[in-house]
Amino acid sequence: MATIPENPLILVDGSSYLYRAYHAAPNFTNAQGEPTGAVYGVVNMLRSLVKQFPTSPVAVIFDAKGKTFRDDMYVEYKANRPPMPDDLRQQIEPLHAIIEAMGFPMLVIEGVEADDVIGTLAVQGSAAGMPVLISTGDKDMAQLVDENVTLINTMNNVVMDTQAVHDKYGFGPEHIIDYLALMGDKVDNIPGVPGVGEKTATALIAGIGGLSALYDNLDDIAALGFRGSKTMAKKLTENKENAYLSYELATIKLDVELPVKPQDLVNGEPNTEKLVELYTHLQFRRWLAEAKEGIAMPVASDKPSDAQGEDISEPAATDIDRSQYETVLTEEAFHGWMEKLRSTDVVAFDTETDSLNYMEANLVGVSFAAAEGEAAYVPVAHDYLDAPEQLDRDWVLAQMKSWLEDPAAAKVGQNLKYDASVLARYDIAMRGIAYDTMLESYVFNSVAGRHDMDSLAQRYLNHTCISFEEIAGKGKKQLTFNQIQLEQASPYAAEDADVTLRLHNHLKEKVESDPSLKTIFEQYEMPLVPVLSRMERNGVLIDSMMLSAQSTELGARLDEIEKKVFEIAGEEFNLSSPKQLQAILFEKMGLPVVKKTPSGTPSTNEEVLQELALDYPLPKLILEYRGLAKLKSTYTEKLPKMVNPHSGRVHTFYHQAVTATGRLSSTDPNLQNIPVRNDEGRRIRQAFVAPEGKTILAVDYSQIELRIMAHLSGDEALLAAFREGKDIHTATAAEVMSISIDEVTSEMRRRAKAINFGLIYGMSAFGLAKQLGIPRAEAQKYMDLYFERYPGVRQYMESTRLKASEQGYVETIFGRRLHLPEIKSRNGMRRKAAERAAINAPMQGTAADIIKRAMILVDNWIQQQPEGTATLIMQVHDELVLEVSNEKLVSVEAEICRLMESAADLAVPLVAESGTGDCWDKAH
Repeated sequence: MATIPENPLILVDGSSYLYRAYHAAPNFTNAQGEPTGAVYGVVNMLRSLVKQFPTSPVAVIFDAKGKTFRDDMYVEYKANRPPMPDDLRQQIEPLHAIIEAMGFPMLVIEGVEADDVIGTLAVQGSAAGMPVLISTGDKDMAQLVDENVTLINTMNNVVMDTQAVHDKYGFGPEHIIDYLALMGDKVDNIPGVPGVGEKTATALIAGIGGLSALYDNLDDIAALGFRGSKTMAKKLTENKENAYLSYELATIKLDVELPVKPQDLVNGEPNTEKLVELYTHLQFRRWLAEAKEGIAMPVASDKPSDAQGEDISEPAATDIDRSQYETVLTEEAFHGWMEKLRSTDVVAFDTETDSLNYMEANLVGVSFAAAEGEAAYVPVAHDYLDAPEQLDRDWVLAQMKSWLEDPAAAKVGQNLKYDASVLARYDIAMRGIAYDTMLESYVFNSVAGRHDMDSLAQRYLNHTCISFEEIAGKGKKQLTFNQIQLEQASPYAAEDADVTLRLHNHLKEKVESDPSLKTIFEQYEMPLVPVLSRMERNGVLIDSMMLSAQSTELGARLDEIEKKVFEIAGEEFNLSSPKQLQAILFEKMGLPVVKKTPSGTPSTNEEVLQELALDYPLPKLILEYRGLAKLKSTYTEKLPKMVNPHSGRVHTFYHQAVTATGRLSSTDPNLQNIPVRNDEGRRIRQAFVAPEGKTILAVDYSQIELRIMAHLSGDEALLAAFREGKDIHTATAAEVMSISIDEVTSEMRRRAKAINFGLIYGMSAFGLAKQLGIPRAEAQKYMDLYFERYPGVRQYMESTRLKASEQGYVETIFGRRLHLPEIKSRNGMRRKAAERAAINAPMQGTAADIIKRAMILVDNWIQQQPEGTATLIMQVHDELVLEVSNEKLVSVEAEICRLMESAADLAVPLVAESGTGDCWDKAH
């Protein structure tokens, strides 16, 4: 493992820090709506660095504005990079001011990049015998590593010296530039050699050497034997000029004229008066308190307050001693731990397996923690251990079964749904699933960041967990857990349980401090865990032969469209290539440019094509082609390959902690995204079939978000329409047009429907005009009339916007909190988007809460029925799909509708509509 020399000169790649902080940190703003997240992120990383190296001088280097010598060398250099976002640009000045006030030397040199300044200082420092540590996430910097220069990536604490470079790349720092030149760089628009990726570049350099050696020994390349080696000499020859140009572009300049020498870089005294001023303005509360107290370089981390002034400060780093973890290899030790678990109120539990697929995962070991720092790992199926050296899996599970199935034995885990599904393969029905740290974090703040354990440990404990890649490697050579040596596997597994318990102790207090959040967690999210586990394992039955036939038909239709496109275009081209499509539409055919990409070229995204399709046939055909191609690749071709060989069914993954609003999402495959508005999409649903003796039952809430709008707004006319059972779109048309319901035409109803649903998503008059194909003034007139007839809706929307701006979040009817970090953004587009979300989120979130309650009620009822009566197999937005015994269909259908309608008590009736059939399409 690479080591860091004592007291090094630290050169911080400030530009790298800046972009990483911008993309990683939440979108914090201060009371004035100014963005602060990137400033916070960079300063927090600097504070962590100082904490780690308290006696080292630290210099921070940023890119300067304007062009560099590389732009003169190659006009296309970095041409693909979008301009710096406005909300990031606004943060540069205050960030620079804080860095200077903290006493750090800061360098911004025109005409070169930060890399060149760092390279020059590193080489000068190394020549003088100074240890130099470069803090960056940029792989290009590996070319600077030598006996005195080391890299550190502060995001993962990976340290890279010369040996580490060799271990990672297969060659030393002297060949990093060759490596970059061969591969090129899409981000920086360095051309490289076409067809050369990481593996090929590594094989070339490891087999022969750098560029010069390769061009001197072209005839030897074919013998290297890697894929494509026989034609590689020709590619290199044809792209020699680009290869050497790429070499120059990738080379860090080492002789930049600088106003200082490495020896001059020393930390100055902090300007506390300036820091107080800056921290006050940016609302960095804890740092402000420290600055006022005169603490020069505090060791505790901090986060800014959110837009409402709520303190969301980051804790001090958690000190975890992994050497105290126990590896359980004897029956005596195991029994001792089981006694401890049975006498502990809440136990953290985790499984280690050889796959992330719950339908295929084999148990390799279990870990648990009875108290913070008191954790153990029990290996049961590591390949390299002989049976006497590890406990037998069946014996361990037999001993644990009663505890695992005990509903009174409270357990906490991170994504316990997965562990429950794995244990189900071993005939263990896990109960006592009391807490889940993933869901505690999600309920506390769904948009704070990712909710995986590593992210939560970093966010709430300021602790970096052992990553799986550290012990298992990467890529195709990555080991499965059963192949990992126990010396590495045991600390990793025990830490999972220990960190989970620590996270629970931290997050439980946050969730339970608010009665509404506590209710959402205890009555909605946690009871849903076993329901989703069962539903995932139930899976869905598909007709693979039907999908294969559909795939053939889609292929033929795609060929037809392609021919029509070529006829209209007057030439053949790749329909999947945005660049070629761009040339056809805007250069050859002269269609109007609707929108440009960040690099300034005409956009061909779906929104642009939809607008052009209103007037031109080619974009319309392209849209049809893209839609059918996606159906073919995502569903008709892929679904049959996803059938589990043991169950004969397709099993999706439902995610509870992904969307901001509380809705479930589905992946591998995504069953919630199959189109229903076109014939091809509906035909795919025909392939979701019922097994023999069963019928598909689909039950869907009728216009649930509009009903929630009526409840939230309290608008009398809207409430009356739903209470009287009127068709809401027809009723709206009649209200807006001041006519009787009998006079409403289908076109009037269509427009009213667009208004009803458009308002839920904050649609403007411009958007409505675009959707209906009418003038904007006419669309505005419709909206004005709507608000005249439904004044409660306008009042609700305005009060919701105001409340969201004041408190930074909105809530569902049941108390789920939906944070809006950009509600005070100075960026108008982002603020407007947050305002639209503020209006929609309570409706979408409430709908999510209701369907979750319905799933829990339905599942509880199913568990009490004779086996085979009904099986819950899918949830798609506001719809539940079941397989039901033919003999019990009538009674089950009535009961499921009743249960779903009882899931919430609104000011208007909650209506569940059902359908049945031998396939999903007929039932929906």
